[in-house]
Amino acid sequence: MALSNSEREIQCVTHWFKSWSPFQKQDFLKDLLDKLVPNNLDTLFDSMKGLGVSDRPPSIFQCQLKLFSEWFGEWNDAERNDFLLRLRGLDSEFVKTFEEEAQKLTSVTPT
Repeated sequence: MALSNSEREIQCVTHWFKSWSPFQKQDFLKDLLDKLVPNNLDTLFDSMKGLGVSDRPPSIFQCQLKLFSEWFGEWNDAERNDFLLRLRGLDSEFVKTFEEEAQKLTSVTPT
């Protein structure tokens, strides 16, 4: 049976995840949190910093994050949950940290 596009995309991102350094995983964690809580003020400032012009082409990691962002936006809730389950199988501490940070962000009430 052929895999769906989203299944192939999830496999691709989990493959990349395995090769990412701890620092890259931290950047990815921030990206995931930004997707969970899009109105996070820090996200706005990070996005503004990212607008800087550079003479260098983007890194492979930056390209991977860009593709992930495009794909993640198209995934339904079940596919997103499947993705997190697969990440948990690869790095349970990463997912635990993600869930703790997500809980903090979603439990904060605006003043």
